[in-house]
Amino acid sequence: MDTSAPPTAPRLLGIDWGTSNRRAYLVDAAGTCLAERADDQGMLAARPDFAGSFAQLLAALDVGPGIPVVASGMVGSAQGWREVPYLDVNVPLEALPDHVSRIDDPRAPRPCLVVPGYAQRGGHVDVMRGEETQLLGAVALGRRDGWFVLPGTHSKWVLLADGVVRRIATFMTGELFATLAAHGTLAPLMAQDGGDDGAFAAGLDEARRGAPLSNALFGVRARVVTGGMPAAHARSFVSGLLVGAEFVAAGGDAPLTCIGSDALRGRYARAAAHFGMTLSGLDPDRVYCAALARFLDRMSP
Repeated sequence: MDTSAPPTAPRLLGIDWGTSNRRAYLVDAAGTCLAERADDQGMLAARPDFAGSFAQLLAALDVGPGIPVVASGMVGSAQGWREVPYLDVNVPLEALPDHVSRIDDPRAPRPCLVVPGYAQRGGHVDVMRGEETQLLGAVALGRRDGWFVLPGTHSKWVLLADGVVRRIATFMTGELFATLAAHGTLAPLMAQDGGDDGAFAAGLDEARRGAPLSNALFGVRARVVTGGMPAAHARSFVSGLLVGAEFVAAGGDAPLTCIGSDALRGRYARAAAHFGMTLSGLDPDRVYCAALARFLDRMSP
């Protein structure tokens, strides 16, 4: 598909530019994805030459000069292309298109608009970058209220009320799981993946018991060495323990929506059912493209 030709209808290129990976979507005014590309040119790989990496992406997608570009995620962090200040959580998600920052890098072939993240200040301090764009897409699709969980390296739980962020809670679930599996006391046990649903549920139960997390994690080893659990179940048990800790901390009976891959949505749906909650799912590509349509709408004459 030649995207360099003058478009017959408004189009926009959106870049979900994370720490390790990058995904780009060319959309029309309805949020229909016309082309997409994924690569490993996340923030860590692209710096310090963000402009060069940006130019390579535009060339790979053959995006013409009349198509605006919006980027979200860690590209706007202090370690990114240019730091974009966080918005206060009181700013509605639907106002995000009014708060983008423009990067005019002389080394880049064109400007790039960067979406700000959100900061929660006061008694409970937390931040997010990138997830706010997916949440805008969820709002655009009619999901304006309840808890939204965006699982990953740093799982985000975000409470929305009529499209406004009321609470952010971040859990280092993915990072902690990867670290435990690679280093330390539990690593040899977690190398034996039995993929056991019963062990995952047992980990959820242990999280519900409310023991301090470091104590509960050592308990995994204690179970194995005393014969209370096969070593092959340790990995699933730790997964249940960490995911369960998220549910215990969030609590409440607000509607719960998961924005994540099929595999992650399935895992969180099993956890939700275990805690007596109902979880619905949204595809991350779909919500991102829905958000891009909102940005394009604001740019159109």
